[in-house]
Amino acid sequence: MTTHSATAEPSQRQISLPLSKAIEIAFRSLKIRFWRSLITIGGIFFGIAFLMSILTSSALNKAMLDGGSSQVRALLEQKGTDAEAETQQIWLVTLSLLVCVVGITNAMLMSVTERFREIGTMKCLGALDIFIIELFLLESAFQGLVGSLGGVILGCLFMTVSMMSSYGMEPLSVFPVMSVLKFGLYSLGAGLFLSIVGALYPAQQAAKMLPADAMRTEV
Repeated sequence: MTTHSATAEPSQRQISLPLSKAIEIAFRSLKIRFWRSLITIGGIFFGIAFLMSILTSSALNKAMLDGGSSQVRALLEQKGTDAEAETQQIWLVTLSLLVCVVGITNAMLMSVTERFREIGTMKCLGALDIFIIELFLLESAFQGLVGSLGGVILGCLFMTVSMMSSYGMEPLSVFPVMSVLKFGLYSLGAGLFLSIVGALYPAQQAAKMLPADAMRTEV
């Protein structure tokens, strides 16, 4: 009885590792899988760029209607707002962001499959399930942050230049800095949120993995 309890105790021992260690491992994993990470970042980048361009366009139109020259205001009022076009834009943005989530989930599931032995080794050494989940969520969050930040910048610049080609320097003269910054933060938050949501299922699958099964798996 004494021998049995002595051997059972170490197998149940688990180690709580600091967040800094999870960040270090997550960065190393992204570096190893650089090109796949770049593709995932690209999906987030273009989805958030599309969202930010729509929001920037809305902010610039409002600013020019409120404080632009009479000629520009007349052009905008004449152009009016097309409800059908706005609805289509909303649907396109929604679909592009959903595609981002699916892409993130797929990439993270592939990462879990490739890292069976790594995950099994960490669990055999006593890593908690929450630590495994942190790894995948951090990896996805880093990708989401980079992609979203780039998308916010591109979307804002693209729409500003596009409107300048139609209205000259008017968009710059009334540029709504605070509104665009607010929309930029919203878009950045949306990108991070969708990245984490997309990684939740793969992270849970990795955490549920039995160490013995993971170590026996041939990838």
